[in-house]
Amino acid sequence: MDNDDRQIGHILSRREVLKLLGATGAVLLVGCGPSQSGTGATTAAPTGGAATQAPTLNAEAQTAEALPQNPTAVTAQAAEVATTEGATTAVAAGGGATVPACVVRPEVTEGPYYVDVDLVRTDIRSDSNTGEVKAGTPLALTFNVSQVSASNCTPLQGATVEIWHCDATGVYSGVSDPGFNTEGQNWLRGAQVTDANGVATFTTIYPGWYSGRAVHIHFKVHPDETKVFTSQLFCDDTLSQQVFTQEPYASKGSTPDTLNSTDNIYQDLLLLTTTKTDQGYAATFDIGIDPSTVGTGESGGPGGPPPGGPPARATLTPAGPTQTP
Repeated sequence: MDNDDRQIGHILSRREVLKLLGATGAVLLVGCGPSQSGTGATTAAPTGGAATQAPTLNAEAQTAEALPQNPTAVTAQAAEVATTEGATTAVAAGGGATVPACVVRPEVTEGPYYVDVDLVRTDIRSDSNTGEVKAGTPLALTFNVSQVSASNCTPLQGATVEIWHCDATGVYSGVSDPGFNTEGQNWLRGAQVTDANGVATFTTIYPGWYSGRAVHIHFKVHPDETKVFTSQLFCDDTLSQQVFTQEPYASKGSTPDTLNSTDNIYQDLLLLTTTKTDQGYAATFDIGIDPSTVGTGESGGPGGPPPGGPPARATLTPAGPTQTP
């Protein structure tokens, strides 16, 4: 397995962004994004009595744990935040136009479990080969993607959004790991192309957890065929523990051993705001993409692709009608 889980760079946290922008910039930044119900870092870490044997970490958790704190991307992220501020101000001054949600989010590491499944579908819960449907609490995940420039912020149509995450037991499809082998399977993986409003929506399940990582969802946004934005979404710790008291999550335990506050990849600006629905949960993630600052290689992040890496590809092949188990 290729080890793609390398740190793209330390990105400014919400607290650091607010310090940089000052009070005025802070209002603009927060006003563009979704409301936050919490930082996801307030839940107390699990405590216990007798010492227990350290859990076995899978490939992603091992590499995430080893990531250094590298501040090389701080300046680039500060520039992106400033661009967002300027674009939002320009649109707001344009005569009553609705201000788009143009928060520039941080890029973070891809992880070792990315698989190019070439599968365009809204519902990613099933395996396209066997029809197996992954059990779990339903989650409707919507991306609102905007393009940010120095003077404008508009919905980004035609961008490809890919997501992938583990199942309720902490296992990924399509990969081999010392703890599991799911090669040839593609459940909980898929892509959508944004519509005229910059919207791409997925039907999935609430992700489970595994030792060494907080609860998260991987994603990529391809604004065009030559660039890719790579990052991860994080779930609120308190909500996760509520979900994990139910089956099929409960058999693993309701309290992850790693919270957002102790995850080496977590960033405040990547926290999902999730609401309860009749079916399960729904979350919307607003993200502004500045193509001029996005990395131009698979997992390359700011500064271009890894040496010898292939160019990013934003055109995917539809997999037929949307699967609705």
